[in-house]
Amino acid sequence: MDFDVNTWRSLVTVVSLGLFVALVVWTLNKQRRAAFDEAAMLPFVDDAPARSHDTPSDAQRSNTQ
Repeated sequence: MDFDVNTWRSLVTVVSLGLFVALVVWTLNKQRRAAFDEAAMLPFVDDAPARSHDTPSDAQRSNTQ
């Protein structure tokens, strides 16, 4: 079989369609919902270190003085 440009274009189109369908099926899989929900909340996770409750914060110190 002789592969010309149009054969390669057709092959790339079919492979791309297959990958797209696989991605859609993977995305809509109900078993992945928990992982996607967790990933959706990542921007809202606080990166600041936890403060100790034993020492007063700066705002509390300025109010007591």
